[in-house]
Amino acid sequence: MQREGPSGRGETEMKRIAIIGSGGSGKTTLARQLGATLGIPVHHLDHWYWKAGWIATSRDEWVATHEGLCRAPTWILDGNYGGTMETRFRAADTVIFLDVPTWRCLWGAFRRYRQYRGHVRPELPDRCPERLTGEYLRWICGYRMRRRPRILRMLEEIKLDKNVVILPSHKALGTFLAGVGADPTNRPLQLVVQTEAE
Repeated sequence: MQREGPSGRGETEMKRIAIIGSGGSGKTTLARQLGATLGIPVHHLDHWYWKAGWIATSRDEWVATHEGLCRAPTWILDGNYGGTMETRFRAADTVIFLDVPTWRCLWGAFRRYRQYRGHVRPELPDRCPERLTGEYLRWICGYRMRRRPRILRMLEEIKLDKNVVILPSHKALGTFLAGVGADPTNRPLQLVVQTEAE
């Protein structure tokens, strides 16, 4: 796990947290756990982007909705949506990147599909039953090559002003959560743990 505080001078409190990562990486689970630990409202971006029946919102509506979420004083926003990611990063004080292996993400996506097949996940709007499409699986398989480099560049650019947490495994994620839960000031973990492969 990598964690870097603003300018290396210590960490700011976590009040506005953006969680990103490939599909199936565990973003939603982490968002719920952090929300419960920190007492911060959680917003799953899929819930706001999709309408009943898996109908996407218009571009203008989505941008306005996203900006409204970002203006709140405290939040945890779970999701990617590359077109609005830069705005989210600017508004956040903390960005957490679940940089877990592709096989782990695929396993997570299949496990979720098996659990919710034919049903609507709690974080999705009505009439959006769980689905697992070839397009979605291809997106997961190509994430590390096509999406990850841009994300790492963006994180490099903001690390002097934001808390940046990169979690390369679920083991590192557990270590991070344990550190957050043990710290009553709600600050990111105060140490850097070496990358832990899975």
